[in-house]
Amino acid sequence: MATSVVGLDIGHGVLRAAEVAGGATAKPRLMRYHEVTFPADATREGEIVEQDVLVRALKQLWTAGKFKTRDVVLGVGNQRVLTRDLSVPKVPLDRIKEALPFQVQDLLPIPVADAVLDFYPVAEAQGESGPVIQGLLVAAAKASVLANVRAVQAAGLNPIDVDLSPFALTRALLARQSGRGTLALVHVGATTSCVVIATEGVPQFVRIIPSGGDEVTTALTTGLGLSAPDAERVKATQGLIRDAYPPELVAASETVIRVTDDLLNSIRNTLAFYRNTRPNDPIAAVVLSGGGSRLRGFPAALEETTRLQVELGDPTNRFALARGIDVHALPSVLPAMGVALGLTLRSAS
Repeated sequence: MATSVVGLDIGHGVLRAAEVAGGATAKPRLMRYHEVTFPADATREGEIVEQDVLVRALKQLWTAGKFKTRDVVLGVGNQRVLTRDLSVPKVPLDRIKEALPFQVQDLLPIPVADAVLDFYPVAEAQGESGPVIQGLLVAAAKASVLANVRAVQAAGLNPIDVDLSPFALTRALLARQSGRGTLALVHVGATTSCVVIATEGVPQFVRIIPSGGDEVTTALTTGLGLSAPDAERVKATQGLIRDAYPPELVAASETVIRVTDDLLNSIRNTLAFYRNTRPNDPIAAVVLSGGGSRLRGFPAALEETTRLQVELGDPTNRFALARGIDVHALPSVLPAMGVALGLTLRSAS
């Protein structure tokens, strides 16, 4: 068995990969991390539409990153991934998974035959007819998952597992938050954001929101005519801080705040839904991650919107760092590393 594994996060125009040894141990070791960009139109809403482009980018990633293994764990977490609460009679987990296609059709927006199904157990309880297992149903569009797998295989890599990106984030950012009760993890990506609510590191609730940081960039470039680099610079240097904008960029200020307010409201409504359905399980704090969280002023705005303490997550806290890791370069990529790192924690050995 390989001594290390690579967690692969296929993002919007960027591939992120982390090679980890000892992922099942108390202190896994991050051996290598690397990112490469590719034309964003090679994917659409998180799904690969130009396999050849992805294959070239994957080969470039492996060469530039100097990864020593070709064993890969893939993350999935696009808009076509659905999670729902599900309670089933208490039987062995393999039997629960075998029975899912016959039990969940009414919960899915697509035919069962077109979906990849999984079940994540959360707790045991006593139902009307006996013991039950409460958990999360996960359903992903089969075509989307297979497209990712085929691209990885075409690049000469060996996909050994596929996992839900929000679960990977939970392992990387919340697994060692014991004693703190229930925490909300908010990960702001480029085109989607996800909210995971976990109690003592065990996910209880997952929602994927179909908006992210790129919506601000798009609004600035299409609405105000800024170049993409200028838009990114505005996000990083002025962001949501009105007083930071010079007079000639007042319109940009209004655009950034308006678009970001939509995302903040979606996050707030998601947390409110959880509170309403689980009134006896208060959320203690929010852990924030994702490239979109680097928008200046976003953590404070999220804190104000949710009325919860917001902390910036550090997915490397669980890891020892190999000598080859450039610790000086880590801060620039840290917010976006969580998925790739978390994917390795289940399958590395």
